[in-house]
Amino acid sequence: MDKRIELEMRGKPPSEITQLNLDNCRSTQVIGLSSEFTNLEFLSLINVGLTSLKGFPKLEHLKKLELSDNRLSTGFENLSGCTNLKTLNLSGNKIKDVKALEPLKDLEHLKSLDLFNCDLTQEETYRTKVFEILPKLKFLDGFDKEDKEAEETDEEGLSDDDEDEEDDDEDVEDLDDEEGSDDDDEEGSEDDDDDDDEEGGEEANGDHKKDDAVRGKKRKHEDADDDDE
Repeated sequence: MDKRIELEMRGKPPSEITQLNLDNCRSTQVIGLSSEFTNLEFLSLINVGLTSLKGFPKLEHLKKLELSDNRLSTGFENLSGCTNLKTLNLSGNKIKDVKALEPLKDLEHLKSLDLFNCDLTQEETYRTKVFEILPKLKFLDGFDKEDKEAEETDEEGLSDDDEDEEDDDEDVEDLDDEEGSDDDDEEGSEDDDDDDDEEGGEEANGDHKKDDAVRGKKRKHEDADDDDE
């Protein structure tokens, strides 16, 4: 696992890593991951073969943790250092007793927990018991206490409706920009027309001046001819 971590870091220091995907790298324990990953927000350890969470590091900025398809049954107190954890996926593990989840109540910000395909889900009242043990939990296996389905959200926590609103806002901004550019083009063309009119007027005035000068010369010649007579 430590080699996989080094590969995923791509030469960056631990403090610059915000997401880490370690799926399918085989290990029974978390090795090579330390509290130096101070800004890690997303960690995925799917199908790693974990049997224990002993030594799991303190990751205060971790918000989402994927631990599905492992062999975990207890030891969730080792996640107590992830004080801002909001989403935890424990699907496909060997959890048989709801009491094994009691340490998770120390995670005050935990809102979503997945337990699909865990042994304890065979019990009809497991949902009620989990919500009793974790009263601050909002969603269990994608549904709340009233069996209402959770809205799908992206990694940043935006619902589909929020994304649509953002798209609409962007479209409006684009339209405003286009209208602004059209107005600028119209104003620019008007200015060009004015410049053309001014230039044309100056040329016309110049022609008139030339005509007046020619007429003045003609009159002088005619007056001179009259005097000679």
